[in-house]
Amino acid sequence: MWKTILRRVLLMIPQIIILSILVFFLAKLMPGDPFSGKITPKTDPATIARLKQQLGLNDPPLVQYWHWVVNVFHGNLGMSYTYERPVIGLIGERAANTFWLGLLTAILTYALAIPLGVIAGRHEGQWPDRVIAFYNFIVNAIPPFAIYLILLILFSFILKIFPSSGTVSANAHGFFGVVMSRLYHMILPAIAMTLSGTISIVQYLRSGIIDNTQEDYVKTARSKGVPENVIFRKHILRNSFLPIASSIGLTILNLLSGALVAEQIFSYPGMGQLFMQSVMSRDYSVMIALTLLFGILTLIGNLLSDIIMSIVDPRIRIQ
Repeated sequence: MWKTILRRVLLMIPQIIILSILVFFLAKLMPGDPFSGKITPKTDPATIARLKQQLGLNDPPLVQYWHWVVNVFHGNLGMSYTYERPVIGLIGERAANTFWLGLLTAILTYALAIPLGVIAGRHEGQWPDRVIAFYNFIVNAIPPFAIYLILLILFSFILKIFPSSGTVSANAHGFFGVVMSRLYHMILPAIAMTLSGTISIVQYLRSGIIDNTQEDYVKTARSKGVPENVIFRKHILRNSFLPIASSIGLTILNLLSGALVAEQIFSYPGMGQLFMQSVMSRDYSVMIALTLLFGILTLIGNLLSDIIMSIVDPRIRIQ
């Protein structure tokens, strides 16, 4: 397995190179530049021209790409035009916020979806299955951004239970106080993303349990007098987890890479919000670095999914 993993990692190198080329040149094709939104009637055109020249924005695209690659190999992702700070430090701060939000969301998602899927599968056609199916139908019918807005308006502005923005309260002091304040700010966006994230997991698990219940190996085990709980735990449930296991790595890393819409709506300063702001302000350095990072996380997620699949089902080996 380790040789296969190493081979997959080596195959990522040309994929990352191609991704960097596409991301860099597509970003340069966007209309405008980092200074477009800062131009006013009082702006001196000579000053803007001088800044563009100093930052190399007037160089040919291939030259700009080469300079960017050289800087990346030296651990320099450039300077943010908007924040006037090193990109690597800016992303590092936002990555910590996104990591904790993504981790909490992943825990809540699987903690809610797995029991719901098991209950629905074991009680097919009965009232628990109907209630869960109704929940899935309602959540699936509402766009995620609408769910975020409804929860934000209800719990932040009407009931005033949770904050509407930020990560830590200004009056939080001490390690324990900061941790509790951070958790308090994450609960609402995490719950909002959890509701949207449970739909497919519940459906896949329910369908898997129902399908595997009818398999021949289950009927054979029952004919031999194997207890029903043992059959369900060792045969039905384990095989029903395969579709979920095939995407768990990618799902978790997608959450860690930042929920673009959720972070924007809840004003949560994570990588998703930073990416949206960098696109709007044409902050090329931040935009390119984040897009490349998201692409690398996707590749790692696919590899993790394959590894998890081979662990859950020993019959499966990474090819």
